[in-house]
Amino acid sequence: MTEAWEKGLHPYKPVLKDGKLYGRGGADDGYSTYACIGAMKAILEQGAAHAAVRIIIEAREESGSQDLEAYVNHLKSRIGVPSLIVCLDSGCGNYEQFWLTTSLRGAVMGALNVKVLKEAVHSGHASGIVPSSFRVIRKLLERIEDVDTGKVIVPVVMKEIPEFRIQEQRETAAILGDHFLDEYPFFGNTQPMSTDPVELMLNRNWRATLSYTGIDGVPSVSAGGNVLRTDTTLKLSMRVPPHVSANEVAAQLKSILEKEPPFKAHVEFNVSGAMSGWASPKLADWLEQEISSGSTAVFGKKHACLGEGGSIPFMGMLGELFPKAQFVITGILGPASNAHGPNEFLHVDMVKKVTAVVAGILVKHAQLTEN
Repeated sequence: MTEAWEKGLHPYKPVLKDGKLYGRGGADDGYSTYACIGAMKAILEQGAAHAAVRIIIEAREESGSQDLEAYVNHLKSRIGVPSLIVCLDSGCGNYEQFWLTTSLRGAVMGALNVKVLKEAVHSGHASGIVPSSFRVIRKLLERIEDVDTGKVIVPVVMKEIPEFRIQEQRETAAILGDHFLDEYPFFGNTQPMSTDPVELMLNRNWRATLSYTGIDGVPSVSAGGNVLRTDTTLKLSMRVPPHVSANEVAAQLKSILEKEPPFKAHVEFNVSGAMSGWASPKLADWLEQEISSGSTAVFGKKHACLGEGGSIPFMGMLGELFPKAQFVITGILGPASNAHGPNEFLHVDMVKKVTAVVAGILVKHAQLTEN
């Protein structure tokens, strides 16, 4: 919404202010194509060697990248078998060092509908006899989420988090402290789900969580009357761990929600999308050393690792197609950059430094390829 932007800023009119380029889509992630070209330009201007490079520009990531795999397969003879894949569509914990994304959660979306009546009936006449569709939905949700803890209790997602990933989150929590909570605009005295930053990061990056992102069948408060409604529909959005199949989660959700419904109400769960997450393979020694030294040289600080709670749909696909490749997933979506929202900005200095580190990685990769 244009009116939600601060005075002097606009989603479609770029404004450069205090080292930030304000505008819709700059940070997520209109800069990435230019950063790729900029990295290659820097390498060529320095006369450094590079291996064969293929830049894939994809513009449907926000819609699930449904066509990308077909194009990658169509162009596989030109792409070859990459030994290094770099993706510039992720986030960063701060603007002070290079951030490497090591995992992404998947997502399962669907609509849960409960219908109890053919037509609406006066609540004074029907309540106490006809079960409320909302009450039935509440009972069904108890099957998949612990309301007190927020823990998802669907068996397929209840897997152990690898210990080295937990250690990564500890190190990241030590860097960011409580400041990573500053980007969440809590209202009033609302508190986060834990006081332990490590637990919060594990919740966001590795554990399954359930959100309710839409509702049908419920009138507004001003329009609601003394009527027992026919049905209620909730849109469910479940983030799933990086190492779990989204299709398996979708199938199990449907089975759990539709089996033996309370009061034999009519229950349907229709899956609208299922995208598996991704976990990075362990970094090769040369790559870890280059990322660390590059971050230190450019930023003055060692790099850090970060799991992302959201999805980059094509990462799982690329991981399956090229299982022997090394991955560098990074980005500049940092604190307050507000992707998809008002006052989205691109941190210009961060982009320049990330581009420089990526250029160094490509040069080092070329040296190893030649040998």
